[in-house]
Amino acid sequence: MFKRGINAYQKGNIKQQVAQADPHQITLMLMQGALDKMAYAKGCMERKDFEGKSVHLSKASAIIVNLRDTLDFSVESEVTDNLFALYDFMVNRLTDAHVQNSQSIIDEVISLMLPIKTAWASIPEEAKQQAYEMQRQKQQSAV
Repeated sequence: MFKRGINAYQKGNIKQQVAQADPHQITLMLMQGALDKMAYAKGCMERKDFEGKSVHLSKASAIIVNLRDTLDFSVESEVTDNLFALYDFMVNRLTDAHVQNSQSIIDEVISLMLPIKTAWASIPEEAKQQAYEMQRQKQQSAV
């Protein structure tokens, strides 16, 4: 019962954070969520909790698919193409980790996600504001 209360509090806190977040922060939250789910899956593997492993790997995969599918291809960029391929590779590797029950494969995916998250977190505020302004102008010109 105590755990249910903590989970309800965490879900409420996450909803509040998302409501107040800009797109950059939401992306960071998604990346952290994927990393958290992968860590939980590793813990489930250690405890031989195969149902928990499946749930957490599925959630991590779903988050990564969301990150992949929300890439902006309107700006032709090698970075976007490479990120798409990398996210796709991560999802495939998480499937391999699930089938092979391999923590080392999960570690591999974590080692791929961490530098992306670190780079994303280090984007200067000025660059974020410039990107938001460009996006806003693009939307206004489309209308």
